[in-house]
Amino acid sequence: MTHAFRSFCSALLIGALASHPAAAAHAPPPSAIATAKHRTHGVDLPMSQGTLSLQLIRANVLRVHFAPEGKRTPPTLVMAPDTSDSDAGPTQVYRSKREVVLRSTQLQVVLDRVHGTLTVRLPGATQPLLTQTDLGALARGRIAVGFAAGAPLYGIGSFDAFENAGADLLRTGTQIAKAGHQGHAGAPLVWSTDGFAVLVDSKGASFDLGSDELSVDKLSRPDATYYLIAGEPKAIFAAVADLSGHAQLFPKWAMGFTNSQWGIDQKELLDIVRTYRTKHIPIDNFTLDFDWKAWGEDHYGEFRWNPVKFPDGPSGQLAKELAAEGMQLTGIMKPRIHVDTVEGRYATDHDLWVPGEKVSDDYFSHKPVKDVDFDLPLTRTWFGDLAMKYAFDQGIVGWWNDEADETGDDTQFLNMQRSLYDAQRKHTDVRVWSVNRNFWLGSQRYAYGLWSGDIETGFASMAGQRQRMLASVDVGAMLWGMDTGGFKGHPSNENYARWMQFAAFVPIFRVHGVFGEKRQPWHYGDKAERAATAAIRLRYRLLPYVYAYAWQYHAHGVGLVRPLTFDWPHDPKVRNDVDAWMFGESLLVSPVVQQGQTHKQIYLPAGAWTDWFTGKRYAGGQTVTLDVDSTNWSDIPLFIRQGAIIPTQPVMDYVDQHPVPTVSVDVFPATHATHFDYYDDDGRTYAYERGVYYLQRMDTQRRADGSVRFALAAPTGSYAPALRHYLVKIHGTAAHAVAGLSHRYADLKALRQADGEGWATGSDRYGPVTWIRMNARHAQSITLR
Repeated sequence: MTHAFRSFCSALLIGALASHPAAAAHAPPPSAIATAKHRTHGVDLPMSQGTLSLQLIRANVLRVHFAPEGKRTPPTLVMAPDTSDSDAGPTQVYRSKREVVLRSTQLQVVLDRVHGTLTVRLPGATQPLLTQTDLGALARGRIAVGFAAGAPLYGIGSFDAFENAGADLLRTGTQIAKAGHQGHAGAPLVWSTDGFAVLVDSKGASFDLGSDELSVDKLSRPDATYYLIAGEPKAIFAAVADLSGHAQLFPKWAMGFTNSQWGIDQKELLDIVRTYRTKHIPIDNFTLDFDWKAWGEDHYGEFRWNPVKFPDGPSGQLAKELAAEGMQLTGIMKPRIHVDTVEGRYATDHDLWVPGEKVSDDYFSHKPVKDVDFDLPLTRTWFGDLAMKYAFDQGIVGWWNDEADETGDDTQFLNMQRSLYDAQRKHTDVRVWSVNRNFWLGSQRYAYGLWSGDIETGFASMAGQRQRMLASVDVGAMLWGMDTGGFKGHPSNENYARWMQFAAFVPIFRVHGVFGEKRQPWHYGDKAERAATAAIRLRYRLLPYVYAYAWQYHAHGVGLVRPLTFDWPHDPKVRNDVDAWMFGESLLVSPVVQQGQTHKQIYLPAGAWTDWFTGKRYAGGQTVTLDVDSTNWSDIPLFIRQGAIIPTQPVMDYVDQHPVPTVSVDVFPATHATHFDYYDDDGRTYAYERGVYYLQRMDTQRRADGSVRFALAAPTGSYAPALRHYLVKIHGTAAHAVAGLSHRYADLKALRQADGEGWATGSDRYGPVTWIRMNARHAQSITLR
């Protein structure tokens, strides 16, 4: 350590103590450090260049803020505007002549006066989790953080639609945090399965990732602000959600299937919808491309219906007719405006255009256009209000936002959807839905989905979507989807079938293609139609499970799809695995992505696993080989994790087509306790924000004596669903008695016909099973013996 730096650290801490006279006057020797609790959960440390502030704002989160004199700036859009300054729980601040210590239940932070270092440890740990030895670099706009050598690093960015992604989730070397182009997701966030993360409050940044240190520069703010987070991946992303904002719940219909198409009119649309219904292929949403708009015409053609292609669009009658069929109608939106229209002239008069952008010819209308600047509040208000008046009020209830990634601005896409989100929240209580072509952390606050851009068709392109999805999840973009079948080109029948099976296990399940391409299952032959239809129906059977994880994302920051590192952070074999992922806590899926494949090798992490379709059991911690149906494409490699609790319901043609008084719950007890939070609400409005929801915890465990316990907690929330009973299926056990239930029925059929509670035994493809009919809506515990 240089003499100058040692003097800097000494002066820094002397200044800190001087700012607290009582502490300075009575500072004890290091052997007897005084203890005091402070409401701020931290300290301000004056120094010659400015002020360094350390604050524990969560039990596992330290905020570090260096403010040069006179250069305090507001947070960027990465950060939630309503983030609580301090929710760290019991926190202690210690001061001595040697050090300043901040301590929570999960962190110990030490600022060492002698050595001039900032050290973050876990309670009781002998080795530091993170260190900073060059605090003076903050005055130069540079953050440098050390960690244990060899820690795997993730985050910062995913891949755009045309980038050669390889199969790489790990991050090393120089990485630029940016929103990027088509399909890219970015965040000024790097995290490690070694148990830490660094989140920087900056609009863009450059990260340099070494083997034992990461540095960040090119910050957008002169006052460096960053967050050091401790925990395993799920705890990290829970903290990121607290800091950058929690995602809003999509409408329940968005958990189902979406058909998007470019090149369509009202007659074809109605014919397609009726064919889906006749064939009983479930679907909830049709998304219209350019076709729905009077694009490029005067009098608000950017926002209003094309009355030639859709004569019943402007009156709202088309939307009503489709709603009667259980079909939602959503439409494309563009950030560019034709300059010689009513709205174009308004943008010119009010200086709403992206600065410095030249006029260009639109590729669809061949008329002059420019992009409006969504970073401007006036643009957002004006654009959003027009969309409500000329689109939403006539039946367009969701937003497919396109091409706002072409200005190079990290927040252009975020603010475009923010415009629509704010306008719709002001206009109605109907939930907002959107898909967008890039992602910047903070976007999730505005009901923001991401799709992977204008991708090619073919097996190679399909396979490449796996790492694009998982890398996007790694930066917090957890509502992800793709143009299933590929946007450019026409997929083979096999490619389409396998891609539909893949897409049934991603958060946003949608198909789309270039102008004139049809992506309905019946266009790809009988075998592909059967395979695609089965995949769609399986998705709809799993809707209670899927919707519960939509709520988990809203509440706790981790969504439906997660890389295997989220559950097995210390398994080196999953560090870079894109071949499989978890679909919720209980299901591992590894879709077939190779043409003509007859066998597939899949690594199953630690635990016990059961094949969803065959019931075959596998021990984890090994690679297994599965036979693949290369003739009829009828299989999806899908495994149930031991300890799983999986609610399902009857397949319907669309979400909430019928009430569901009985929800089936498949339970695969483990020797350790597991739980599942069943969630429901009205599926359409924001009443859940006011407590109008139904939330009920389920717990299970196989005890040492062989008995199995299953318990329901008392539900919370004021929503009253149609749910009356759970039909619980305890797999692996044919009980002789069930404590808590007295009535035994002869078989499952008799149990189903009964009005009240009871149980029966038998077998299914998974082996012996005990079926239990339990009343919902109150707490109850049963034990199988």
